Amino acid sequence: MGIAGRIAGSWLHSKLTPLVTLASLAVGGLAIVATPREEEPQISVPMVDVMAQLPGAGPAEVEQSVLRPIERRMREIAGVEHVYGIAGDGWAMATVRFAVGEPQDLSVAKVHAKLQAAMDEMPPGAMPPLVQPHSIDDVPILALTLHGGGLDAEALRQLAVHLEDELRTLSDVVRTFTVGGAPKQLRVTLDPARLASAGVSPGEVVQALQGAAVRRQAGELTTASGVLLVEVGAPIATPSDAAQVIVATRGGQAIPLGAVATVTEGPGEATTQVRTTDAAGSTPAVTIALAKRPGANATEVTHAALARVEAAKGRLIPSNVTVDVTRDYGETAGEKASELILHLVIATLSVTVLIGLFLGWREALVVLVAVPVTLALTLFVYYMLGYTLNRITLFALIFSIGILVDDAIVVVENIYRHLAMGGEDADVAAINGVDEVGNPTILATFTVIAAILPMAFVSGMMGPYMRPIPVGAAAAMLASLGVAFVITPWLAIRLLKGHVTPRGHAEAEAAATADGRYARLMRGLIESSSRRRMVYLGTVGLLLASMAL
Repeated sequence: MGIAGRIAGSWLHSKLTPLVTLASLAVGGLAIVATPREEEPQISVPMVDVMAQLPGAGPAEVEQSVLRPIERRMREIAGVEHVYGIAGDGWAMATVRFAVGEPQDLSVAKVHAKLQAAMDEMPPGAMPPLVQPHSIDDVPILALTLHGGGLDAEALRQLAVHLEDELRTLSDVVRTFTVGGAPKQLRVTLDPARLASAGVSPGEVVQALQGAAVRRQAGELTTASGVLLVEVGAPIATPSDAAQVIVATRGGQAIPLGAVATVTEGPGEATTQVRTTDAAGSTPAVTIALAKRPGANATEVTHAALARVEAAKGRLIPSNVTVDVTRDYGETAGEKASELILHLVIATLSVTVLIGLFLGWREALVVLVAVPVTLALTLFVYYMLGYTLNRITLFALIFSIGILVDDAIVVVENIYRHLAMGGEDADVAAINGVDEVGNPTILATFTVIAAILPMAFVSGMMGPYMRPIPVGAAAAMLASLGVAFVITPWLAIRLLKGHVTPRGHAEAEAAATADGRYARLMRGLIESSSRRRMVYLGTVGLLLASMAL
């Protein structure tokens, strides 16, 4: 007896078999609930912008003394594919693109480490480089547009800024920004007469304001309850705060900013504009966009954000201000995932009905159990490997149904044939039925896996994008093989035992082919040339009809 027959025999009457079946369905249900839902697969292609400044230098000088040393250092980093650079008056920016699949956090850390090692190559007067990483999760998943209430863009922006503070408290929101309106800023207007009278230069004012806006650590204070970190400095938030900044000392007397300049508060220069159009016409608006944490469930994040917005209405948002959802990738991701799951169910039921027509409802019931168990195990594998539910992973499951159902069909059909032949106990018939087709089933399963799995090793952008298909299909095929040898015989013997009439070997062969219908169909086609021509013409007609679609 082969390995398939031994496996079937050991599980045929085991009390663990139904428990394994229920556990498989349970972990599949857990995977559906716990696996994050996204619209597209998350591909890691780290890109990092390195920005440096050399005030007063021209583009050529900046390129030679700042940009080229940075580019040279960036090319030394393992995993870097391309480095692009651009230089302007007093500034330079190098864009570092890593290979597909490189970890985002590790890539940013490598850039920081290389920049620290290259600081001795920077020319005098150069500002420390700034690092700005970019990833696919920077794309906003939710956009909210505020308009109406008779408010202008600046007033709407102030509402949006307060709403941003609310949304940032969500644990899975990592970035928010507002588009439209002009940001509020403090404007310092120097008075030349007062500057000359006080003997203060404009440069002293600039240095004083830059230093006043910085918070510095002043040490630690140890108390009975713990250690407190002491910081000095406070942010400049209002015109009165700015007016009290000491810009210089003359003759032992401190000179505040208000003595040499006028500080006002108002909107700055608007760089973006948002407007909304309805039946009443075009009105100003602002848009809040938020991005999620990598790996977070886009549907849950957007639902939590919209709930927070609803709670803010009447408290932060006036009742006459309208909040429109102008982008909701979480909702579309959830809808597409639900739609694909529905198609998964429809495909499973369609296969079951087809089997019921040709083999019988009891045999179809065996397959109806085997397919969901296999899919549940595959979903659990996706969850354990860190995949999300998206259009690619769910397509892989739908694609797998057509091949994973073969194992269960072959096994249950051969068990039925052995029961119909008679002459042996039902348990022996089930074990022999599995053992007879075991080796070909194993070979066919691994042949399909060998044909699909190379897709997982495709390089470039398409590799990680399409990888869930071969991984999911391979996992589904292995799960279907185990289900066919463990669960299918256990269920088939309980559904078919006593319901299959022994007919002898010849009649059993006919019964195994849907009561000989296939044999009668093929015999009629072989014996009649006119029927064969009708089949050929029908096949060509169907081909042309499909091409016309």
